[in-house]
Amino acid sequence: MHDDRSLVEARLSRVLDERIRPAVYPESVPLEVAVWHAPGEPVPVAEGLAAEPEPIGVGARWGAPWGTSWFRVTGRVPDAWAGRTVEALLDLGFDEDMAGFQCEGLVYRPDGTPVKGINPRNQWVRIGAPAEGGEEVRLHVEAASNPVVLGHSGHHRFLPTRLGEKETAGSEPQYTLTRMDLAVFDETVWQLVMDLEVLGELMAELPVESARRWEILRAVDRALDAVDLQDVNGTAARARSQLAEVLAAPAAASAHRVSAVGHAHIDSAWLWPLRETVRKVARTTSNMTALLEDEPDFVFAMSQAQQWAWVKEHRPEVWARVKKAVADGRFVPAGGMWVESDTNMPGSEAMARQFVHGKRFFLDEFGIENDEAWLPDTFGFAAGLPQIIRAAGSKWLLTQKISWSQTNSFPHHSFQWEGIDGTRVFTHFPPVDTYTCSMTGGEIAHAARNFKDKGAARHSLAPTGWGDGGGGTTREMIAKAARLRDLDGSATVVWETPAEFFAKAEAEYPDAPVWVGELYLELHRATLTSQAQTKQGNRRSEHLLREAELWAATAAVRSGFPYPYEELDRIWKTVLLHQFHDILPGSSIAWVHREARRTYRQVAGELNRIIEGAQQALAGEGSTPLVFNAAPHARHGVPAGGARTPGTGGRTAHSARADGGHVLDNDVLRVEIDGRGLVVSVHDIEADRETLAPGRAANLLQLHPDLPNRWDAWDVDAFYRHTVTDLTDADEVAAGADGASVRIVRSFGASRVTQVLSLAPGERRLVLDTEVDWHETEKFLKLAFPLDVHAERYASETQFGHFHRPTHTNTSWEAAKFEACNHRFVHVGEPGWGVAVVNDSTYGHDVTRTVRTDGDRGTTTTVRVSLLRAPRFPDPETDQGVHRFRHALVPGADIGDAVREGWRINLPERRVTGAGEVAPLVAVDQDAVVVTAVKLADDGSGDVVVRFHEAHGGRARATLTAGFAVAGAAVTDLLERPLPEAAAPRTEGDRIAVRLRPFELVTLRLKRA
Repeated sequence: MHDDRSLVEARLSRVLDERIRPAVYPESVPLEVAVWHAPGEPVPVAEGLAAEPEPIGVGARWGAPWGTSWFRVTGRVPDAWAGRTVEALLDLGFDEDMAGFQCEGLVYRPDGTPVKGINPRNQWVRIGAPAEGGEEVRLHVEAASNPVVLGHSGHHRFLPTRLGEKETAGSEPQYTLTRMDLAVFDETVWQLVMDLEVLGELMAELPVESARRWEILRAVDRALDAVDLQDVNGTAARARSQLAEVLAAPAAASAHRVSAVGHAHIDSAWLWPLRETVRKVARTTSNMTALLEDEPDFVFAMSQAQQWAWVKEHRPEVWARVKKAVADGRFVPAGGMWVESDTNMPGSEAMARQFVHGKRFFLDEFGIENDEAWLPDTFGFAAGLPQIIRAAGSKWLLTQKISWSQTNSFPHHSFQWEGIDGTRVFTHFPPVDTYTCSMTGGEIAHAARNFKDKGAARHSLAPTGWGDGGGGTTREMIAKAARLRDLDGSATVVWETPAEFFAKAEAEYPDAPVWVGELYLELHRATLTSQAQTKQGNRRSEHLLREAELWAATAAVRSGFPYPYEELDRIWKTVLLHQFHDILPGSSIAWVHREARRTYRQVAGELNRIIEGAQQALAGEGSTPLVFNAAPHARHGVPAGGARTPGTGGRTAHSARADGGHVLDNDVLRVEIDGRGLVVSVHDIEADRETLAPGRAANLLQLHPDLPNRWDAWDVDAFYRHTVTDLTDADEVAAGADGASVRIVRSFGASRVTQVLSLAPGERRLVLDTEVDWHETEKFLKLAFPLDVHAERYASETQFGHFHRPTHTNTSWEAAKFEACNHRFVHVGEPGWGVAVVNDSTYGHDVTRTVRTDGDRGTTTTVRVSLLRAPRFPDPETDQGVHRFRHALVPGADIGDAVREGWRINLPERRVTGAGEVAPLVAVDQDAVVVTAVKLADDGSGDVVVRFHEAHGGRARATLTAGFAVAGAAVTDLLERPLPEAAAPRTEGDRIAVRLRPFELVTLRLKRA
């Protein structure tokens, strides 16, 4: 037989595009259209419906950036269409390649009932099949003219734009009204399109020598012969009959099995503000509930309890439909988190509360508890997360993002992920390599080919639906999935809930391989630094929340202070929302970060008022100076979680350095600062050891050019290190008036840095307060500490512990981690002596090692803190302005010192006058056991909840002493529910004995007598 494969394939492409797809709507009539443009922000639905619109025609421009336009479309079904299926086709000016990234609409009936959302991939609204012609059609469309911030393709996707801030976006109309018609929908032709698309896509994936490919080719050729190109609608059924046999051929018994989960990944903020996400969620949920009514096999899952809460609050009529679909078991709450957060940067308690608030919402609203964490788009996963997932009562994790890694291909798709404490969770990476699967043959074939656990497992998951900006699953995707359910040559596809998939996948793979440690994304590393004020707002909010809960709980138990349950609940949810994986990472538009800065200021004000009120209630009336210590370790004689008059003592001496500069000496450290304002010596007096590498200077600010190849706010590419400018010129280096500090001022480019280096009496830490008035573009600012330490690995804090990374680059896996995350500290050490670098608000860092080729041939391990970047997309003004950071260099530090100093720099002492000492509500006699939360139970019972963990990486025995009469104690999960498998802790009065594994997390619930 002659090879006519290319001829038939080209024929299929042209006939589909030019004849068959257009015949889906063989007849149409225009609708009359009028529009009212809402002034300012979106208006309530009733106001939009009642507004008096002006006529507008197809071809007219509409929609200022971030505006809302209310279209009224009216018409009558022609008499000749009686009994035929009629749909309204509403094209606001859509680009089909930009689903979720441009204009969208929500369609209403005149009474305000929502019908469905419309978007570039979903432009139809079913009118019905009227028995008689002449039926009046009247619809209203709430259309959002969200501008296209992200370009279409390639490098041009990341061009700087002012469209990301409403105040700078202008008023130029963004869209052209393209089509507003009533049309006849020919379902037979539409089904033929689906048949041909599925077979054509499958055919392209099969080997050319495969008999199945040629069977499909011949059937397609016959079907195209059966189509009369002058009467597609009249011959579509005949064409479909030619395809029935090849569509009925069952899949091989060994075929890969795909669990399709309806999905609409909706970024809670990204290239749109939070207020627009509220509307995106309403559009998508309206669409999905409508689709569920039409498609009995379809299952849709939605994560992020915050988004469900938005629907409940802002769209009660949509919420009613959602609740019914949930009750039917087909609209599935997923993930059990408040938002799909970043997991690298949120602190221990915040990461725990993501699950507490997310799971509690789904339990309260639906009685449903999630077993899976659902984080398809998060930028890597911290090594402490498995324990948190388990402590929340979950056991599975899904993500897709690791497939984006640039350097190494992850070796598994289903595996057990082990965290720092030994906890494991069954984890799945969908081999379809997207969280917006559209059920194309190429995607399903890729999933089957790509699945790395073949032979041992056979199930994978495909999140199916348009995402990022929402939209969700379409009827086309469902039609394709139906054809792929059992089709020869393809993986099989079935709609299932996440829980159904995970149960099957875990059961079939009891000996799944184990991955230990963080799931590092080899991409998007700059999200640890971009938008410094957002990150600083998060860190400070986390610690203020700790203080507010601690002091309010203490005051409630001691003095009847009204515990602010509702305020704390609301503030926690606000902070958790802003940990979303495009807000905290700094990859959203200017509007989002401007609002975040304002929100963090409001949060700080509210929390400070709670703290001050509780502390005053505890201190009472009096003139005794008290220091409140919210850190989990005693300092200056003030116990952790208590207040008293602090001890004093010690001195810091200042002298001039012989070669210029200054010397600070407090009998613990001797610090030399040269005339350039660089630290050239930090001598540990007790150990008689120099901290810095010979000939190297610390407090060295280094400036790099920073223009990544793509994803400006997200990425820093390895080549940034090829060029560096050391900022060594100083405008001023002067001793402070207190005799214990040195002030340094530097200017570079259009920016200015002011630093104060201080050495307090008796302290083993050099504190660096840095203020940067930053006006650079596409630059990366680092702060370097070259240490005379020989170390093959270093420790950085993560949730409920710390994680070790190599300092070397033996393999591509280690080399790829050239920028990594820490919380409050980085620690580098040799046996018996180490150095910690602690911070109050930075996350990104790098650690490198070199061996000195002259002199002592020792090893220099350099810790560099990432301070600021200046990408221009998506926010062209990223980080411009004044920033303040605090860091400390702690020589002679072991891990325990690093933990203690990290907490200390983030929780400054608070000074209050009162009647006298305040004893801690809860005390622990072992520094390795760190209390992360003291609070009253969320159920209002008055029970005291204490969360703690082993922080040094070893086993610990400790006694927890309650400062109140205890009637009972129980080990609970994060939601404060007793764990039936946990033995009751051994108690003697107010003393509770605990034993912990390395990094073990424990939540205790103490009933007050």
